Amino acid sequence: MKKRNVKIMTGGGGPLLTGNSALSETPELSSRTARASGDTKHCHPELDSGSVTRCELSVTLARFRNKFGMTLKKLTMACGFTMAEILLSLTIIGVVAAITLPSLTGNINERTWQTQGKALFSRMSQAIALMPSLNGYGTLTAGTTSTSAIDTAAETFVTNGLAKVLKINNICDNEHLQDCGIPDSYVAQGGSKRDFPTTLNELNSKIVGSNGLAIDVKAAAFETANGESIAVFYNPQCRAYTGATNYYAQQYFCVNFVYDLNGTKGPNTVGKDIGYMTAFNPSDSTISSPVFGKILAGVSYTNSKAVAACRKLGNEYRLPTRDEMASLFYNMNFVLGDSTGFSYQYQIDKQVGNNTFWRFGGDGKIWQYVGGNVGALCVKTR
Repeated sequence: MKKRNVKIMTGGGGPLLTGNSALSETPELSSRTARASGDTKHCHPELDSGSVTRCELSVTLARFRNKFGMTLKKLTMACGFTMAEILLSLTIIGVVAAITLPSLTGNINERTWQTQGKALFSRMSQAIALMPSLNGYGTLTAGTTSTSAIDTAAETFVTNGLAKVLKINNICDNEHLQDCGIPDSYVAQGGSKRDFPTTLNELNSKIVGSNGLAIDVKAAAFETANGESIAVFYNPQCRAYTGATNYYAQQYFCVNFVYDLNGTKGPNTVGKDIGYMTAFNPSDSTISSPVFGKILAGVSYTNSKAVAACRKLGNEYRLPTRDEMASLFYNMNFVLGDSTGFSYQYQIDKQVGNNTFWRFGGDGKIWQYVGGNVGALCVKTR
């Protein structure tokens, strides 16, 4: 039989075969040639004649096995999971989700509150700056004394003053604060649950009476166009203390706002959805909204050491400004849920003088103090 050169290309992506061989002497080549020409009766001696599917499957699996070293049984096992494995995987995913989701949700809420708080502070600052004066709203009720409550002063301040420079949806008097979204109770920063204050005396009794802020004003409330609920603690005289101008940290105090960013919805907690702002000076007014951080008391700090002590808590911690310290003083009992903050003296961002600091006095004043154990009162940057 005459030999000839053979060049065969397999249809299934097999190798290109060349060589000098007789077709009759090469069964494998003969079978592939037969398959290529349509004759598939004897494509492989182990398969039944005429079975094209079985022949092609055998060749394909053989190539797969040669390439990856896997048997058909191993291939089947690699492509599936048992029910126990699926259930175990779902259980692990569920446990991880239960652990991480509350933390993620809490972080998202806090970032949202921070953003809302900044936006509210910006709008309130612009509104207060547009008002010609913050004092003089409301009239004394007949027969009042220096410690009697004014029934409508805070409500009048909102209606006749603030509402002209700020979009307000609803105004509520002292008897209907909850109608404006003010909660009955809240959670102080220390975790204690307290009734929401309804008068200036309940907000801070140390600034009412004999210290110069003579009138205990009933709170009013309003809702902004953006959905925030704000309680108003108003001082018609705008006077905090009498005496030397440079002796007290802040001589004027006009109005204190306590806000809830989402109304009566939870968590109603100071430092989260609840915060505060204080406006000073009857004209050319400024507003301050410090975020309480931590009290570092009982240590004698110089200014530089106080700065460093706050910074050790984190890069967002710092000493308060003079106005921030005054705002913290007015709201300290509300923030912490007790009056322990009044028993310390603190360093602020600028010393009064050599070894002279601002002190939260037990008499309800923020006054200059020389010597002693001066702690650091740290606030957080928004």
